[in-house]
Amino acid sequence: MFKYFLSIFISLLFFNQTLAKDVSITENIDLEFVCNLEKKIIKNSEYNYQTFLAKDLNEKGLDKFKIQSKKPGTLLIKGLTLFLSDSSQLNVKVVNKDVVLFKSIDQENNYSESGIITRKTGELIHEITKNIKSENTEKYISIYSCIKHDQKV
Repeated sequence: MFKYFLSIFISLLFFNQTLAKDVSITENIDLEFVCNLEKKIIKNSEYNYQTFLAKDLNEKGLDKFKIQSKKPGTLLIKGLTLFLSDSSQLNVKVVNKDVVLFKSIDQENNYSESGIITRKTGELIHEITKNIKSENTEKYISIYSCIKHDQKV
């Protein structure tokens, strides 16, 4: 599991630094997932990148995590946070056959959220960064295991 986390995290950093443009949507998708929280990594004034398992936290998974994309530039993320639900806030939008990558930062450049989900394995990493401009930056990295929700018509 750790090797998957590491590879996804590295690819998240790679995509953030090497994309010449921040929007690259090459596939139309309409997916809905049910996600179970596996662990959370916290870095704040109390914890320094400490890992907590889901059973030790008082947090639930995601019952309805929806991703919709439409070429060339529309990406909608629903069910993760209200901040990411506002599609006009998304600065980075990448959708291809393997991954969906998204990132958003507030207008004051002091709060950001990003995530990456691998469509093949269903692993989702969601990162929240608070107080970016201060010395007391906080990070909350949640790792989920997701399965596609069957939509029967």
